[in-house]
Amino acid sequence: MTNSPIQIVCQSCHTKNRLPKEKLSDKPLCGKCGNPVLATHPIVGSDANFRRYITENALPVVVDFWASWCGPCQQFAPIFEQVAGEMSTQACFVKLDTEKNQMIAGGYNIRSIPTLMIFHHGKEVARLSGALPKAQFKQWLAQNLPTI
Repeated sequence: MTNSPIQIVCQSCHTKNRLPKEKLSDKPLCGKCGNPVLATHPIVGSDANFRRYITENALPVVVDFWASWCGPCQQFAPIFEQVAGEMSTQACFVKLDTEKNQMIAGGYNIRSIPTLMIFHHGKEVARLSGALPKAQFKQWLAQNLPTI
């Protein structure tokens, strides 16, 4: 089905935008704020915005649950950043600081960090604890990301 619209939550103002999925690579702008809809860097998740991203996005959402004191989290951060830029039309990438957002972290039973999760339409579809080298991270995403 061509030009089937999908819903994407704007990275800047968190407004829902309906876009033809064929136009995702055209760097679409938000109808409300005029900023790019798709994030080329990880979005900072919070107790306030997290639910909206995972339930109202047609794109799968990849979440890095991390903490500032965690060495492996710090080592993995640039890899997560790079892959977010490379795959912005295939998934939304969110970083959630577990220290600052304990309600969300506790709700998903995050016991070790970093923990990576993929959500699609509000449901968890994959989970992995531990940092990965870039090639293995991209392979894990290729095996687990739902197609839109």
